[in-house]
Amino acid sequence: MTAAERAHDVLVLGGAGVDTIVRVPELPLPYADSYMIDSGIRTRAGQTGDFVALGLAALGLRTHHVDFLGDDPEGDLVRALHSEHGITLTALPQPAGTKRAVNLVGPDGRRLSLYDTTRAHPGDRFPEAALRASAAASRHVHVTITQPGAHALPVLRETGVPLSTDLHDWDGENPYHEAFAHAADVVFLSAAALADPERTMRRIAERGRAQAVVATAGAEGAHLLADGVLTRIPPERPPAPVVDSNGAGDAFAAAFLYGRLAGEPPERCARYGAIAGAHACTVPADRAEAIGREELLRRAAAPGH
Repeated sequence: MTAAERAHDVLVLGGAGVDTIVRVPELPLPYADSYMIDSGIRTRAGQTGDFVALGLAALGLRTHHVDFLGDDPEGDLVRALHSEHGITLTALPQPAGTKRAVNLVGPDGRRLSLYDTTRAHPGDRFPEAALRASAAASRHVHVTITQPGAHALPVLRETGVPLSTDLHDWDGENPYHEAFAHAADVVFLSAAALADPERTMRRIAERGRAQAVVATAGAEGAHLLADGVLTRIPPERPPAPVVDSNGAGDAFAAAFLYGRLAGEPPERCARYGAIAGAHACTVPADRAEAIGREELLRRAAAPGH
């Protein structure tokens, strides 16, 4: 089956849920009996898989998202988000309910996330036959680091479809993340918790099959390891004031994958990612939106790129 004949460009596995956004006066938040939140407390669909899928769809890629959802108001928000943005969603039943988190967002856009771990079961698995069929119908698979994703890795590798994953704030040591790092062709992670980003990136490439490893570094840009060469990707100037960093890494990953599927070299893909990540930081936390293809390419074509 050729790329054109496949039903989807990217299959996103896992990472569906809702966030409740609370803007706080500072982080860390000093103890107090109560705080008055004048900006309101809002719940919206959008965890890591949702945001990657949203970013891919905004860039014109045919996107299929598969995850467990509850028959609950939170699940309805996730379904509505996908329907609104034309993202194919396969929602597997989750009796424990849809995943949720509370995000405390400071004035500078930094966040602290509190995840509810009760809305999953240790035995959650993506059905193998459906997983194989969905992967075979896609040009690429992006796997979030949820437990069902971990169990899906051997099956996905057998299909031969290229894989990517995001290790988020991995410390370079936690063994849980290693299976994802070593199975993926493209590995994203944050440099925030890494004492030596280059060492960790090279170890991923040496022990796994990654053709590209990207460590994002916030306002300092990113580090790209491809073909054994480490390149520093400079930061992009946000087009508006920074209000929230939530989703910036997911936007980076989506734009990088857009470039990769378009046949662009790794450094160009990383610059797409930096542009999309900077844009995401200007989107208020209670909204779910992503940079479009026309805007991404326009900024990428500006002087200095």
